Amino acid sequence: MAKKIDGYIKLQIAAGQANPSPPVGPALGQKGVNIMEFCKAFNAATQKLEAGMPIPVTITVFQDKSFIFETKQPPVSFFIKKALKLKKASKTPGKETIATLSRNDVKKIAEEKIKDLNTNKIESAEKMIAGTARSMGIKVE
Repeated sequence: MAKKIDGYIKLQIAAGQANPSPPVGPALGQKGVNIMEFCKAFNAATQKLEAGMPIPVTITVFQDKSFIFETKQPPVSFFIKKALKLKKASKTPGKETIATLSRNDVKKIAEEKIKDLNTNKIESAEKMIAGTARSMGIKVE
């Protein structure tokens, strides 16, 4: 018989850097999950990724306080900033353009991120990536 689900927890944690401090500890503590067990499992699962890469994670908590988690790709903004070697986006997007992203870079990001997007078409994924870039004050050519 399947376990009954008690709830879901969605967090964004740096790869290989989960620890019991906020936001991880309080979020898991509210559901009664063993915090250290999650931290060890998450860090082991993300140790091969670039250190500090923000990883969205969905934790499914069952009524017996056991859990499973699913990691996703980092946000599109992370890939854009990495491709352009930027620290942060524009303070005034729409008025100030801080960089230019090539169509080739947009295609590479779309191919890497498509499994987490709500589309199967690469063209649609590219439009989503371009839209995120524009909202960050980055021109797409």
